[in-house]
Amino acid sequence: MAKPKLAQPTFKPLGDGAVRVAFGDAIDPGLNRAVRAYAACLERETPGGVIEWVPSYAAVTVFYKPHVVRYGPLCEQLKALVKGLDKQAPSRATLYTLPVRYSAAFGADLGYVAERAGVDAREVIERHCAATYLVYMLGFAPGFAYLGGLDPRLATPRLDRPRDRVAAGSVGIAGDQCCIYPIETPGGWRVIGRTPVRVYDPARTPAVLLKAGDRVRFRPVDEQKFLEIEQRCIQGSYTLEAEPFEDA
Repeated sequence: MAKPKLAQPTFKPLGDGAVRVAFGDAIDPGLNRAVRAYAACLERETPGGVIEWVPSYAAVTVFYKPHVVRYGPLCEQLKALVKGLDKQAPSRATLYTLPVRYSAAFGADLGYVAERAGVDAREVIERHCAATYLVYMLGFAPGFAYLGGLDPRLATPRLDRPRDRVAAGSVGIAGDQCCIYPIETPGGWRVIGRTPVRVYDPARTPAVLLKAGDRVRFRPVDEQKFLEIEQRCIQGSYTLEAEPFEDA
């Protein structure tokens, strides 16, 4: 099967020190693949004056020093990188399987999601664990991954009023996406469970577990198993289920 041709981006200024390289305006795996390929090209051939770049769902924002390089010449260099996109090798990705305790105690919105979907909590769990999720991007908080691939039946709007505190490890739904809260923080996603695995740990190298392009699966565990894994994570003796994933 031929490799799909990557979308051609548009280039627009963002203030006086950034360029937005947009491959589209939708949440789409193909567009996100193009974003990650372009970010890899930037990593390999960083134009002079560029400070950093921030990939998102379908765009890459490139920040630069305007006193070092002007917008026009920089755009020409950024456009030249597009030629190498179709030749960019698939990025190395990892498929992680994360244990989750689904219950009212760990997931305050599990019942609401079930009621809205017209199913019971058991079916919510089964549907949620049946999918393989793509990490589209990171944002909001250190290690906060936006996950696509949710069963459409489980799509649920955010809370009208965000909670003041959401526990680290909480697994949430907002619209047709999922997340894992990396730290305790305010949040408006519908929480259906919690993982004891630390997706962000400043004492670990790298501190952030997930990266754009990785895949995630969830596996249900009972409370006893959750507490056991949680203790092993604290002790540093837990081995996370992970395997290579070719991001074709």
